[in-house]
Amino acid sequence: MNLNIFGKIDKTLFASVLVLISIGLIIILSTSYSSVGTDLTNFKKQFIFSLVGIILMFGVSSFNYRTLKNYTGILYILSCIVLAVVLSSGLIIRGTSSWFDFGFFNFQPSEIVKIAIVVIMAKYLSRNVYTNDIKKILISGMYILLPVSLILLQPDFGSAMVIIFVWFSMLFASGIKKKFVVLIMVFGLIVAATSWVYVLKDYQKDRIVTFVNPQSDPKGAGYNVNQSIIAIGSGEFWGKGLGHGSQSQLNFLPEKHTDFIFAVIAEEMGFIGVMLVLTVFGVIFYRLFKITEETQDNFGKFLIIGTALMLMFHVIVNVGMNIGIMPVTGIPLPFISYGGSSLVSFLIIIGIVQGVFIRGRGYKIENGDE
Repeated sequence: MNLNIFGKIDKTLFASVLVLISIGLIIILSTSYSSVGTDLTNFKKQFIFSLVGIILMFGVSSFNYRTLKNYTGILYILSCIVLAVVLSSGLIIRGTSSWFDFGFFNFQPSEIVKIAIVVIMAKYLSRNVYTNDIKKILISGMYILLPVSLILLQPDFGSAMVIIFVWFSMLFASGIKKKFVVLIMVFGLIVAATSWVYVLKDYQKDRIVTFVNPQSDPKGAGYNVNQSIIAIGSGEFWGKGLGHGSQSQLNFLPEKHTDFIFAVIAEEMGFIGVMLVLTVFGVIFYRLFKITEETQDNFGKFLIIGTALMLMFHVIVNVGMNIGIMPVTGIPLPFISYGGSSLVSFLIIIGIVQGVFIRGRGYKIENGDE
């Protein structure tokens, strides 16, 4: 790895990511102290994951991102294999077979598969930019069909949603005709209806029903969302202070360090804390937009577009489910929610973005853009 790589990266992007990681660590540490005792395990693990992820980010950014085009076939095959293996022999948590158990930590391969899909779609669309050939659009859909199916069988509805959204949005960004957009949406509705009958588990249906009417089961499926809304509202402007959130410290709020960490931020840091988090995300999306503008090759552009779309979807859905306007799907808040697989994966893809920032702006297109 080039030891001078720090001097070449986008420091605003890196600093913004570092701020979000720090906020996540602070909140996880705060939730480690509760009425039932102190447990710093999650904080220690997340701190280690942060260090590992940052090292990997710098390592990835030191390589030429264009070499990824040579390995998309291998990435796709490995993604499907690892998803098949975790489906058959993975650790089952809350009825979902999505993790490999390595003792000290659990690894969720679908998080890495999300990155692989961004890379695969970036290569495909860089060769077929502004395509309006229905065959090429269908081929792009075939790329995601197998991994999405394997993820749904786990079942992990949230990760499947992310991949489908990234695929569709990257296609839209590539300039396909509106009639194809409409056809894809109609097909999506048909798949959604079929999934409701044959794929979704009862608890996943409950989450969607609760999304439409949170009060339909306030002590069951709607409990998490109701407690989250209470926590957010009680934080008011300044918040109750770190370690003083009643919903989080008294364990009324489930999954307070993962799915509903945004509610803890709102309760303990108030409106000010929420605006800080959203502003930092805004800075990240702004920098991604600027890097896209400056990148000279289509592969680099689509890598950044796919990254931005993936992060944006995570933020919108996670914040939305915390305030009761999105179904609870288990999608983490990037760089903040507890989870080694997601944190390291997000940092790896930021490393790819940094690689594009370092090398993509002065790239001269020769012999077409492949």
